[in-house]
Amino acid sequence: MRPPLFRRLLVWSFLVAVGGVWSEDSWAQPAQVLSEIQRQDFERTANQLHVLVDEQSARDAREGVDAAIFAKGLTWALRYDREFSPADVDLLDQAIRRCRERLAALADSKRPWTARTGKIALGYVSDVDGSVQPYGVILPKGYDGKTPLRLDVVLHGSTRPVGISELRFIARFDEGDHENPLPPDQPFIELHPLGRVENCYRWSGETDVFEAIEDVCRRYNIDRDRIVLRGMSMGASGTWHLGLKHPDRFVALGPYCGYVDTHRFSETPLPNFVRVGPLPEIQELGLHMLDSVDYAANAGVVPVIACMGEKDIFFPAHVLMDEAMQREGLSLTNLISPGTGHVIDPVTHAEQLRRIAEYVSAGRRHPRDLRFVTWTLKYNRCHWLEVLGLERHYARAELSARIRDDLLIFEEPRNVTRFAVIESQLPTRPTTLRIGTSEMSWPQTSNGTNGRIIVVREDGRWKIEQGITPAFRTGKRPGLQGPIDDALTSPFLCVNGTGQPWNAAAQTYAQASLRRFAEEWRHYFRGELPIKDDVDVTEADLRTRNLILFGDPGSNLWIAKVLPQLPLTWSRESLQLGGERLSSADHIPALIAPNPLPGAGDHYVVLNSGHTFRESELAKLNYLLFPRWGDWAVLKLNLARPDAEPLEDNVLHAGYFDEQWQFSNSARAE
Repeated sequence: MRPPLFRRLLVWSFLVAVGGVWSEDSWAQPAQVLSEIQRQDFERTANQLHVLVDEQSARDAREGVDAAIFAKGLTWALRYDREFSPADVDLLDQAIRRCRERLAALADSKRPWTARTGKIALGYVSDVDGSVQPYGVILPKGYDGKTPLRLDVVLHGSTRPVGISELRFIARFDEGDHENPLPPDQPFIELHPLGRVENCYRWSGETDVFEAIEDVCRRYNIDRDRIVLRGMSMGASGTWHLGLKHPDRFVALGPYCGYVDTHRFSETPLPNFVRVGPLPEIQELGLHMLDSVDYAANAGVVPVIACMGEKDIFFPAHVLMDEAMQREGLSLTNLISPGTGHVIDPVTHAEQLRRIAEYVSAGRRHPRDLRFVTWTLKYNRCHWLEVLGLERHYARAELSARIRDDLLIFEEPRNVTRFAVIESQLPTRPTTLRIGTSEMSWPQTSNGTNGRIIVVREDGRWKIEQGITPAFRTGKRPGLQGPIDDALTSPFLCVNGTGQPWNAAAQTYAQASLRRFAEEWRHYFRGELPIKDDVDVTEADLRTRNLILFGDPGSNLWIAKVLPQLPLTWSRESLQLGGERLSSADHIPALIAPNPLPGAGDHYVVLNSGHTFRESELAKLNYLLFPRWGDWAVLKLNLARPDAEPLEDNVLHAGYFDEQWQFSNSARAE
């Protein structure tokens, strides 16, 4: 039998292989359950801190959050963890002390952490759910706030999500608020987002990165033309994911050992990996929203300096991206670290940073030639181009353009029906626009908002749009393109039905689904789920948030309001989503659509669903967090136990709506 030390080293090497953990010392120490008195003392103190934080936030919401990160981390640790190592108990005590220190400073109108250099733990309040989210910054020696500095956004590796995750993360950056005598001597600021812990920077984890960037830009003098994105392992996968889909946001990308697809990565021969074999068509289509390899062409817009260990078990991921880039006529710069596995080699990393610096010195380009590929309107912008309409979602769409003298030339767009040229972002103003075989004079004034020239294809020909077409007002468009999971990446509100339900089983399932979603969100997305009863929803909620409605038209007054304008027929007796009529007694619909109510603006309405993946995926591996239902699903209820634990999701049908948000048999999966 192998000795315990060998087993510990084996487990530790595996944790490093899947992306690193935040506290080796904490992992190595034996954990024990807090005594009841200890737990009560910690919980009592946490409640007291939250009261003080709320009082400070009422006076100044932005300032209070830097103390709130400690109280929030303490609460989550106590809520979800039963055992704590001695190092973890120290983190609980430290969170109490640091929260009190910052609250005392704020009460005295002092903010010493805003003037220090080195490592600093900060936070912001997310617009998505109103939760407090921490991040770390590293301010270099000599930062004076006068000269705009380059910003390196550094994404962390994978770590098992536990209650104390925030406090372990914060501890990496919290050096106290005193003056730092030895800050790093580097020509850039580093931002380390939490990304909601463990989701490969997808969904609200993706939003977290960009919200953290905006908060840092508010606090410090950042050169927005010199923002670098880089990371290791899961952080590298996040770099591929965010960098290639938002290629105009960054001056360079630096992924170090990261996966780029779902199927091939899931075949990695590691003991806990779950192989993703052939999926239902609806889920295969959804992977085109996430798999970075499908966006390889956009490396022609933003330069990539990748790194990989020669003996890294995940080496095939960068081979796969290299092959994809070669098919696009590009070549991948991939620095190979001799003899190393899934670790950062200092020599290779230094060379990566040196090469990135060469691109940084020139700043973000304003290209005359531009080629942009996307598979969804969620990722629709690249410098001076915006894709506004697709023939079909989750199929490759491409715009390729070049400026020659006073002529702007587009190759025939692929899978695009409507797009915009942002005139103010062009390096020069053209006089003529040529798209495929269609040629037209450049308009004297823009026909869209914010200086956009909007072009649309009608009757097989391209022309400059004269007024916004009805199809664009009602169809899928950027920010309103689905799938269901997308509604949870921007401000949302869950609405609980309180009226008399049409069918008891549907209401029971809907309420159980809401409870499950609240727990999954709290545990894995690190915030309290925003919930109101239907009678308490305000006009301000309607204007500013996606409404996630639970119940049926009898129990939820907002479902009753939107139902007449949804692609769904639903009565007490039956429901019909597409061509099949089913009994309402033992079926319930889930779907996403633009909110049709006056004043709702560009927001979604969702019926009876949070994320379409579950705790069984959230607790395992981040590459499993892909959409399961598309835009809609019909669920068959277990009448005997509609709220059985664990809650059953017996999906009868699921699919995508077409580009006009209508049911289509071609986008349906059994």
